[in-house]
Amino acid sequence: MKYTTLTFLLLMLTSIAEAQILSKDNYKQYIERFNANDYELYRLGEFPNEKAWDFLIANIPFFDCPDKQLEETYYFRWWTYRKHIRKTPEGYIITEFLPDVGWAGQYNSISCPAAHHFMEGRWLKDPQYLKDYALFWFNGKSSPRSYSFWAADAIINFNKVHPDDNLLKKLFPLLDQNYASWEAERLDESGLFWQYDNRDGMEVSISGSYADPYGHGYRATINSYMYADAIALEKIANKAGDKIKEALYKAKAEHIKRSINTRLWDEKAEFFKVIPKGRDMSFSDVREEHGYTPWYFNIPPNNYSVAWKYLMDSKYFFAPYGITTAEQSHPLFTISYEGHECRWDGPTWPFSTSVTLTAMANLLNNYNQEEVSKKDYWILLSQYSRSHQRVLEDGSVLPWIDENLNPYTGDWISRTRLLNFNDVKWSKDKGGEERGKDYNHSTFNDLVISGLVGIRPSDNNVLVVNPLIPDSSWEYFCLDHLSYKGKTITVCYDRTGTRYNKDKGFTIYVNGEKVHQSESIKKVSINL
Repeated sequence: MKYTTLTFLLLMLTSIAEAQILSKDNYKQYIERFNANDYELYRLGEFPNEKAWDFLIANIPFFDCPDKQLEETYYFRWWTYRKHIRKTPEGYIITEFLPDVGWAGQYNSISCPAAHHFMEGRWLKDPQYLKDYALFWFNGKSSPRSYSFWAADAIINFNKVHPDDNLLKKLFPLLDQNYASWEAERLDESGLFWQYDNRDGMEVSISGSYADPYGHGYRATINSYMYADAIALEKIANKAGDKIKEALYKAKAEHIKRSINTRLWDEKAEFFKVIPKGRDMSFSDVREEHGYTPWYFNIPPNNYSVAWKYLMDSKYFFAPYGITTAEQSHPLFTISYEGHECRWDGPTWPFSTSVTLTAMANLLNNYNQEEVSKKDYWILLSQYSRSHQRVLEDGSVLPWIDENLNPYTGDWISRTRLLNFNDVKWSKDKGGEERGKDYNHSTFNDLVISGLVGIRPSDNNVLVVNPLIPDSSWEYFCLDHLSYKGKTITVCYDRTGTRYNKDKGFTIYVNGEKVHQSESIKKVSINL
């Protein structure tokens, strides 16, 4: 039978529609409930609540699973993310705080969480928001180095999902100059990069308290970020055909990686630690959560995986409402409601939880170790999801994301402090009313998509899927309507075939065509 072009297109669209297993309207209830319960203080973004569903239905991948609390958090985090998409004369940007704060830069931009914005937002169907955002940071008027920011790495990870080599080539000289500026400002004669703890976004840290005069240190954070950016710039230089820069950044990356693994690894403590600046180049005596950062970029050798034995241990980092920012057995560990409202000497911070769980997903995908398992990842992600709440005076519970958490009670510490800081309710100097509400300082949905469901973006035209869902944990799950390299991806597991009334087992579709089916969940690589 011969088909006209129109008939062929209609058949193709029908096939794609049939492969889209989840009905988007089934999840509209979440958005309606979020809107109904929202005290919409700030309507500065491009998409206020009345436009939320229209934006989300056009842009997000839809997710279905048996854990309805985790599922709700998934939609809640997309609902909060779109609040922070702000249209400016420079194009779209993504904000951290909804109200304007005095320590922000142009258009209320802050570079501290910007890499998280790229990692989370790369899964939106429309890439224009992050293309504008990438250019914004290097427009000569913004402040990309006011805080630590692994810009080149974040942008190239966005590019893996929405390829645009012309954008990378346009950004290359700007990212190259940004790297040189970091070297001028933060590369010491020791060969290591240093940073203030508060410029890492981690003020009042235990390791920072040992520094002279305060907060300086050779940290695994900034050194890992600079390694990652060197690797990213090596790749972009290759795309731009600049062999000299490619070789230069390859050498820089190798040097930094060697320095991290030989100089910031405390063999006795089995952990990456801070060397406070201005001392005798000895380690601080505390394990801090940011010591897991090197695995975010696959830096450590396999035998360093021993550090992960501390993660699930309640004497160290595991607590009822999340991972603590410092080991709980240290004498300076504290959960304080005095002094600065943003302390990193004990409280749980979603920013660091995001880094640690991304690092953990890399560990489970790329390393051979037995310290943590897929089940541990699932436990921590579920715990992270359940921390997204605020209990009202009448006992009712709202979905909520804010700044720092009490790891034992789930109280949002900063919010509790700012309600009446120094006898001033919602001080304008501190950001005003509900400063931390819908705080955009972390990822969650990327942890679901690239970690739990296992969409592992690649540099080449390959789809790698490796779910971290423990065997026999869920009867079903589905990630649908996912945009990846210009294709529409669906990943589903249905043990009995009765949830989605399709095939039993583990199935992957690309543009409506079934490209994989197996009885059990497994790692799959598909050439697109």
